[in-house]
Amino acid sequence: MARLFGYVDVTDAGFLAAVVSIAFNPLFWNVVARWEHKTRALSRVFGSPHAACYCLGAVILMLNCVRSHCFTEAMKSQPKLEGLDCHWAYYSGLAILAVGTLFVISSFLALGFTGTFLGDYFGILMEAKVTCFPFSVLDNPMYWGSTAVYLGWSLMHASPAGLLLTAVVAISYTIAMLYEGPFTEEIYQQKQKGAKNK
Repeated sequence: MARLFGYVDVTDAGFLAAVVSIAFNPLFWNVVARWEHKTRALSRVFGSPHAACYCLGAVILMLNCVRSHCFTEAMKSQPKLEGLDCHWAYYSGLAILAVGTLFVISSFLALGFTGTFLGDYFGILMEAKVTCFPFSVLDNPMYWGSTAVYLGWSLMHASPAGLLLTAVVAISYTIAMLYEGPFTEEIYQQKQKGAKNK
């Protein structure tokens, strides 16, 4: 890790923009989703929970595009690591990126749009916990798949800056999971209690 810092200018504006965009995204969607769960303000503004969830999902997708752009620009503006600038690293990165993409897409297909984009915070609850692939092999496959995509992309570009930024992605997602997991469990426990009381 110390060797990576020798290749990366962490004070570079592009690198800092990437760090901010990486950290901002999960903070934003967690704050907005919890606010919606507490107040139902977005559902009132958009006329329904589904419309509000689709709007938040669209904003999250746009923010993810900005994050990916900042990540790529930060990599391009920093030097490559000679030891990674070779065929084996490139193809290893490509394989990791492919596996990450598989996890992201299969998670989306298993959860659907509202399941992916915090529909449970809007009161759009799934009938049962999703246990099919990729949830059968990994908890939080969307987050780990996304992290793998960034890791693969970094290896393909032999980028020490990308590797450091991938660590920031992993840390940001880990913190998000610590907040989201228990809160989502609580939402579904409230649903079960409500069903029992009927």
